[in-house]
Amino acid sequence: MPTRAQPALLALAATVAAACLSLLAGWQRGGLLAERLLLTCIGVVLVVAAHLLPALCRPHGWRIRALGALLWMGCMAATCYGHAVFFVMAQQHAGEIRAAAVPVIVPAVSAPGRDLVAIASDRAGVVARLARVAERKCGEKCAAVRIEHTTLTARLAALDVESAEVTRWDLALERADAERAAAKADPVAELLTTFGVAASRVDLVAGMAFAVVLEGVACFCWFLALRPAEAPAQAVTPAREASHGLRVTPVTAASQAVAPGGNDAIKPEQTATAPTAEQAADVTRVLTAIRDGTLRGTVAEIRRYVGCSQAKAAALRKQIAQQAQASQAKTESIAGKRNL
Repeated sequence: MPTRAQPALLALAATVAAACLSLLAGWQRGGLLAERLLLTCIGVVLVVAAHLLPALCRPHGWRIRALGALLWMGCMAATCYGHAVFFVMAQQHAGEIRAAAVPVIVPAVSAPGRDLVAIASDRAGVVARLARVAERKCGEKCAAVRIEHTTLTARLAALDVESAEVTRWDLALERADAERAAAKADPVAELLTTFGVAASRVDLVAGMAFAVVLEGVACFCWFLALRPAEAPAQAVTPAREASHGLRVTPVTAASQAVAPGGNDAIKPEQTATAPTAEQAADVTRVLTAIRDGTLRGTVAEIRRYVGCSQAKAAALRKQIAQQAQASQAKTESIAGKRNL
């Protein structure tokens, strides 16, 4: 797989995910159908702009880059806000689903028809009547007084039982509400609330963090995928070699001459010139790369670029420095002659 294809695939996946988040966030935030459509379109445009602006502004000057940076920050802020809205609302929907799954546990009695206030009022009336009956002198009506006392005592007991049942009902409802509230909250956010942070604030911060990470990954991957192509290595021409002041000795095949005595005689001009030509070619390559700005003139960089030993890289560096000095001296000499 090409080097550019890997970040491009990751960038495309991140952009599609962010666009889907913006679509859902815009759809949830809108009321009418036209409002939802416009919000979704705006969200997608902001997402694509936030992802591609850094890579598109890179080849331009600093003025275009500064304007692009301002627009990029605005797009990032709007996009992250929309993503945070989606994450918070998604958490709310998930909490509602978890809360609906919690069973409601209530006492095995029907719902009371009266509240504790009405029961307390009736009980106060019964207690008052019971007190008057207890203070009444019966005389010839002792049986009626005893019956009324017994009746009021039973009524008081019934009111106490009703009050206890209403209290149990209320406590059961409170427990069910507490369980639903606990199920509705995010478990991680619930743990973070022990440090004094509100659960709603935790959800908002988590949503913003997810949004920023997603947008950062997409922007960085597009920045890598859309980087300018590297300039190909330029061929070395004779004119360029002459401009560097270095003459390359051509490599010729060594001819062999047979002496009369049968022994091979090697002429002085048949000395192998391959190492000299190879070194000159390496010097030319390094000079071309330095002039194009793709290589620095250090021994380590030359060694990695040519793929040679440390000693050879040092020798190449020395030759380059000598040629640079000679070229500078020649330029100064020419300038002096022109002044004369």
